[in-house]
Amino acid sequence: MRQSKTLNTLAVAVALALTTGAAHANNGFKVGDTEVTYGGFIKLDMMYTDTSDGEIGNFVGRDFYVPALTPVSATGKSAARFDAHARQSRFFFGTATDLGNGEKMVGRLEFDMMTSSNGNDERTTNGYSPVIRHAFVTYKNWTVGQTWSNFMDLQSLPDTLDFVGNADAAVFIRQAQVRYTSGNFSIAVENPESTVGQFGTGARITTDDNATPDLTVGYNFKTESASFRLGGLLRQIAIDDGTFDDTVTSYGVSFSGKFNFANKNDIRFTLNHGKGLGRYVGLNTINGAILTGTTNAAKLEAIDVTTFSVAYRHLWNDKWRSTFLYSMLSADNDINLTGGGVTKSTHSYSANALYQFNPKFMMGIEYKFANREIENGLDGDMHRIQFSAKYDF
Repeated sequence: MRQSKTLNTLAVAVALALTTGAAHANNGFKVGDTEVTYGGFIKLDMMYTDTSDGEIGNFVGRDFYVPALTPVSATGKSAARFDAHARQSRFFFGTATDLGNGEKMVGRLEFDMMTSSNGNDERTTNGYSPVIRHAFVTYKNWTVGQTWSNFMDLQSLPDTLDFVGNADAAVFIRQAQVRYTSGNFSIAVENPESTVGQFGTGARITTDDNATPDLTVGYNFKTESASFRLGGLLRQIAIDDGTFDDTVTSYGVSFSGKFNFANKNDIRFTLNHGKGLGRYVGLNTINGAILTGTTNAAKLEAIDVTTFSVAYRHLWNDKWRSTFLYSMLSADNDINLTGGGVTKSTHSYSANALYQFNPKFMMGIEYKFANREIENGLDGDMHRIQFSAKYDF
C-alpha cells in the first residue's frame, strides 16, 4: 500500500512538472483505479498603459505585453488606457491511473480564458469562453497530447505579474506533440505552423502547408547551484496557396538556465538564435520567412532572429520579493524584401514588488517599459503599471 501511494504521488508530480503557473493539486477523489486531483487559481489584473504613438488596438495586447503590438507611428499621439480583467484565472484536472502492474499513467486537462476571443461586451457580464492550455497523458517515457513545446524551458520564465514577463525573448508555445524522454534528454515531433511575410510589405500570411512536423530536442543538466537546458529546433516553413509554392528549412538553438543562491535569490536567463524561428520566439513578433517576389516564381527566405533575457529575483524577507527583468529581440530583415515597416527590434524591462500574505494569496505591483523599432527608423514606447491579486486553490 505504501509503495502504491508513493508511485501515485510521483506520477502526479511528473504531470505537474510539465506545467507552470498553476497551484498545487491538493484536492482529489478516486474513480475506479484513477485518482483525480483538481486545482488552479483566481487572478485579478488591473493595468494602466501609456503608449507614445497611438493606442494598442488588439485586446490581447491590452491584457498582457505582446512585443509586436507596441504602437509605432510617425503621426500618432500618445494614449493612456485603464483595463481590468480576471481572464488569467485557471482550472485544471490531473489524473493518475493505477494500471495494476506497478505502473501509472498520468494526465492533465487545463483551461483559462486568457486569449479567448469568444466573449461578451465589457459593459455587462464580461463573460469569456475557456480555452484549452494542456491536454496530455504521460506513460513511461512518452508524453502525448498538447503541452509546452519541448523547445521551451519553463525554469527560465521570470516571476512577474505580466502573463509571460520576458515576452521579447521567451520561447512560449503550447502545441500538440509526441515526446520521448530518457533521463536528461527529450525529443518530440510537434504541430507545424508558420507565418510568411509578403514581398515589399512584410504583411503576414499564416500558412499550414507543411508536409512534416516540427522536430525539437532538449537536454537538461545541473550543477550544485544551477540548472541549464540546451534546446534545438528543426522545421520546414512551407507555403502552397495556389499562387506561391515553396519550402525553406528553419532551425534554432536555445540555451537557458537558472542560478540559485544560498539565500533563495536566483538569476534566470534565456538566449535563442535561429534562422526562421518566427512564432517560436517573441510571441511571433517576426515572421518565419519572407517571400522574394509577388509572382509564382517567388521563393521563401528565412529570417534570422536573436533573443535574450535575464531576470534577477530577490527575496527581501519571508513575505516580500521582487524581480528585475530585461528582455530583447533583434531581427535581421532584408529590407529589400520586407520593406521598412516590419519590426527590427523590441526590448523591455520591468520591476515588481510582490507580497505573499500566506502560501495561498499574493498581491503585487509591477512597472514595465517596452520599446519597438521598425526598419525605417521609427519607434514607439509603452509604459505600464500593473496591479495583481492571486489566490491559489
